[in-house]
Formats: sequence, structure tokens, C-alpha cells
Amino acid sequence: MSVAAVAADRSVCAPLPVLGRDVRVPLVTGGEVDYAALDYAASAPALQRVWDDVAAYAPYYGSVHRGAGYLSQLSTDLFENSRRTIADFLGCRADDQVVFTRSTTDSLNLLAAALPQDTRVFVFETEHHASLLPWEQRADVAVTYLNAPRTPRQAVDTLEKALAEREPYGPALVCVTGASNVTGELWPVRELAAAAHAHGARIVLDAAQLVPHHPVDLAELDADWVAFSGHKLYAPFGAGVLAGRADWLQAAAPYLAGGGASRKVSRRTDGGVDIEWHTTAARHEAGSPNVIGAYAIASACQALTEAGFPELIAREQELIDRVRAGLAEVPEVQVLSLFGADAARVGVLSFVVEGWNSSHFAAALSAEYGIGVRDGLFCAHPLVRTLLGSDPQDLGECGAPEAAPGERSLNAIRVSFGAGTPDEHVDRFLRAVKELVTDGARWNYRTEDGRCVPDRA
Repeated sequence: MSVAAVAADRSVCAPLPVLGRDVRVPLVTGGEVDYAALDYAASAPALQRVWDDVAAYAPYYGSVHRGAGYLSQLSTDLFENSRRTIADFLGCRADDQVVFTRSTTDSLNLLAAALPQDTRVFVFETEHHASLLPWEQRADVAVTYLNAPRTPRQAVDTLEKALAEREPYGPALVCVTGASNVTGELWPVRELAAAAHAHGARIVLDAAQLVPHHPVDLAELDADWVAFSGHKLYAPFGAGVLAGRADWLQAAAPYLAGGGASRKVSRRTDGGVDIEWHTTAARHEAGSPNVIGAYAIASACQALTEAGFPELIAREQELIDRVRAGLAEVPEVQVLSLFGADAARVGVLSFVVEGWNSSHFAAALSAEYGIGVRDGLFCAHPLVRTLLGSDPQDLGECGAPEAAPGERSLNAIRVSFGAGTPDEHVDRFLRAVKELVTDGARWNYRTEDGRCVPDRA
């Protein structure tokens, strides 16, 4: 079905079918409803295509690399072909490496471990914790945290100034998100890469929120590395990718020591061992690889490519416009933004509701409407605190998070969607927001283990 046909008929499904689209969930008020998964920024549901591909391969599952049996050879080919598919999807250059990891967090920790000694890392306070924190694990690496910019131009200017003033002048790395996991806003990656390279620095792109929504081309963006997770890209949990320049990765000690990473191990006469490590991606892929996870990511890459990013982007933009317009009709709703209302974004929006704690509001959306969203600080605490400032939220309200002495309790609601989101889910969400603000919750809620939950007593 074409995007135009989808737009014409609001009852139809999304362009790419996902698992769970027919799951029914109970409502506290009685009855059941199709579950509306609007938490894609945390984990997107797996594409049906991905699940079918994995299921078709499952009977042929075997050990990867060096196995003599047919299934082992088949699995090895599948694993390495998946690497090539992902490299093509990311626009990797001829000498780039694609390393399979567990997640975006794992990928960026791997890169942090591979940094040359005395590298200086520059990272905006707006980053997800996955790209904000790994650099702190290196005692011989200095980290400069940059204040949240309020325009894309300010982001570039802030970075250029910080790089120009760095002392001493040595290896440097810039880490930046492609799309915010809080606001969904797109960052000026190409301009930031140009600024980094002009000052002798390298740049790694956290594409966890970008790659499911927009094409990411390493060569076009002139980024040195890109990191992302399969579970954001409509693949099941457990696999991620770090792709990009090989030199720092080859020069670093293996991320994990063990079989697969080593090419040759021999005893020395003094009783120790000599180790020759691989210089390919295998250097950082010790242990039995997650062949199913790698294949699932490759399958998702193929599905998105075949569906066509221009069509998917156009359809998602329509949903973004509808969500923003619907929320704008509710004066009590404040949408969070760094770059302003006109900023380009993916299908991720965060907001607060006057008179509501965000945990309470999210609980009511789930229990009374069957809608799954996210509430909290989204593993981006500095950014959300910057966006919320000192806006008060009642400490005693259901689900209000604990605050440090002298601080107010802060949290927000995030709605996120993508290629598997039916129009009905967005329509139901907007209707629910308006009804909750106008009429209030129809059920009583209480705090349990720090969460707001329906009171079923």
C-alpha cells in the first residue's frame, strides 16, 4: 500500500507490519483494546519481516567461524554477509570496520576503551547517558562537557570554540547524537563533523534514534564512527553496531580477551603466553558471536531500504505534524524543545502536563486507554533538567520521583512512533490526552516501588 493510500484511510495499518500489532490488553475500566505501542524510542517492536527471516534461519543455526559442518559454514556466511549488508546500509568506506556489539551503550564503551592515551573528549550535556558517561571510565582521558545549545548554529559555534581553546593539542573526539531521545530534534551532524575535522578532532555519531527514521551515510556525513542498537531498529534485543575507522580500534587492546579475538596463542619458555590478536573487527568480538542478532539487524536494514526512506519519512512527518497539532490544542501541555517549534525532528516528543505528575499521566494512559508511553528523565538527566528548569511538580503526587534535598521532583512524558505505528494509535493518544486533561483520571492510583500504578484494592 502506498503512503498516499495510508494517508487516505486512517484505519489502515502502518507501512511496515510489526510484531504485537494485534495484542489485546485489559483496561482497568473494563474490556480490552489493541495495545498502542508509542514507546519506540526505548525499544521499537520487531518488524514482522525481521521475525520471519530469523525464524526461517533458526533450524540452520550453527557455530560461527571455523566450524567444519554445513550449518556452521552457513551460519558463518550469514554472519559475515550481515556485516556487509549493514556496511552498505551505513555507507561505510572501503577501510571502515563494522563491529558487532550488544547495544549503543556497548559500542560507545568499546570506543572509549580504544581511545589513545590523553585523548580529550567533547560531549554536549544533552546526550543520552550511553554517550555521556563511557568516557568517564578512562582515568587518562579528559572530558569536556558542553552546555546545551539552543540552536543548531549555536551547537556548531560552541564546539568550534571549545576545540580551538583546547590545551594541550592532542587527540580529540567529539560525541554527538543524531536525533535527541528526548525531543526528537535533529542535530547538525555534518556541520559538527566539519568543525571537528577542521580542528584535528574525530567524531562519533550516536545514531540510536536517527537510524530507524533517516538514512545514515558515514561517508556523506563525514563521521568517523557511528553507533546504534538493533532494538531501536525494529530488531529484537541483544545486538548493536560500532562502524567506522579501523586505526584506533586496531591499535587498542581487545575489548574482551578470549577466543575469536586471538589469531595465535603460544607458550613462552618463561611459562607465560604470547598472543597475536586479530586486526579485523574480530579483535573486539571475542566469544561466540550473536549471529541471530546480527542477522536481525541486517534484515531490518534491508526492510527499511526496500520500503524507501523518502516514503517512510513523509509518512512519519505527517504523524509528527498531527501529534504536535493535537497537543497544541491543549493549553495545559508543554512540549519540550531545545531548538524551537520549527526544528526538524523524528517521531519522538516529550511533554509535561500542568497539574499532573508525568508518572501519573503515563499510568492513566496505559491503564485506561491501553497506550504505552515513557515517563521519567529518559536516561538523559542533564538535558531533561535543563528543559524543565524549576517547573514545580508535587512531591506527594502519585509516582512523583524522589528529589535530592533542595531540588524539585522533575519528570516528563515521552511519546514516540515510527514505521510500524498505525494512525489509530496516534488518534487514540491525542483523544486520551484531551480527555485526561479535561475530565481527569477515571481510576485511583497509588505509588508502588516508585511507580504510579492503578489501585486495585
